[in-house]
Amino acid sequence: MRLPRLATASVVASTLLVAGLAGCTSDDGDSGGDGGTIVIGADLNNSSTVDAAYGRALQLRIDQVNASGRLGDRKLELRTQDNRADVATSLRNISAFADDPSVAAIVAGSCDPCAVSAAKTINDKKIPTIALAASDEVAQPVTERPYVFKLGPNSADSAATMVTELRRLKVPNASILHTDDYYGRGGDKALEAELTKAGIPVIGTSSVKPAATDITQAVGTLLDGQPAALLVLAGPEQSALAAKSAKAAGFTGRVFFDAAAASDMFIPNDEAAATNNTTMVFTQILAVDDVIATTPAKAARKQWFRDYISRYGGYSGVASFAADAVDLIAAAVVRVGGNREQIRTIVETSQVDGLSGPIRLTPANHSGLMPQALTLLVARAGRWRLAS
Repeated sequence: MRLPRLATASVVASTLLVAGLAGCTSDDGDSGGDGGTIVIGADLNNSSTVDAAYGRALQLRIDQVNASGRLGDRKLELRTQDNRADVATSLRNISAFADDPSVAAIVAGSCDPCAVSAAKTINDKKIPTIALAASDEVAQPVTERPYVFKLGPNSADSAATMVTELRRLKVPNASILHTDDYYGRGGDKALEAELTKAGIPVIGTSSVKPAATDITQAVGTLLDGQPAALLVLAGPEQSALAAKSAKAAGFTGRVFFDAAAASDMFIPNDEAAATNNTTMVFTQILAVDDVIATTPAKAARKQWFRDYISRYGGYSGVASFAADAVDLIAAAVVRVGGNREQIRTIVETSQVDGLSGPIRLTPANHSGLMPQALTLLVARAGRWRLAS
């Protein structure tokens, strides 16, 4: 299969800011694998549209890194296991990866309880893991998760961005719909705190099971209170269901999604009318073709966007998080090969301008996507655009 054209900016820019990358290659670490092959294990749910996008992005970015030659005689290989969103299965997958000396690091997908439940095993087996799940608990508290890192928006940052816009619009009150899981409960807590600080009353809150396919009653109950805005903290499918339920009920207020709702650049036809003018908190990458490439980082994001579309025919907003995970691991492999402990140490102090936005990881903060990475997108004519 022909690899997409490799642009220097696309592959290199997001990792150049890792301190000491240039000239710091070391052979002291175990090169890992046969013939210098270093494996990245991926624990994903094959039935999840989000995890499918993660898997595609991981493979594309690994292909790009290998094609760039910056790993020297080494190369990365992706090995994926299906967790079926089941905690026990995920734990077996992660344990098997950790017991395989060719696996230098793990990328965990969207299953929040899987990542949270596996934290002790990850730490006991000392395998550096970058989780792409939405919940803050994935990487907190850091003292109990020294080997776990998270890439993706943090609940407090997403809430602050959303409430800043609500204040600007002078929205008098709001109701919240959230999933009844780690991510939803944490997001609701952060959002209610921000709304309280802003003096915006919450007139209704309702939760739905993460796998629920009919949330009409929950949405209807919230709309009975006649809120000025409906704030939705849910994954892509349930967020779309909430928008359709609100439209069907005749809701004319504002609808807001937080970052977990992000999916494809183009909104499916059966959702487009209901989500039109909906505002979503996310990174610029989902609408990066609206961005002028005024910096190397922005040029890299635009190139990544084009490369992903070239290979897969469309763009998923979450893909950049998986690509950034590969870049963080690759930057460490350049320096220390497959030495897990040294990879963990390097990742823990990484400061990069990634494809998702600025990432700053420290020993005290293992969830490094900076609040400056977040912006507002608006659904217009069946796709997401920058709000301004």
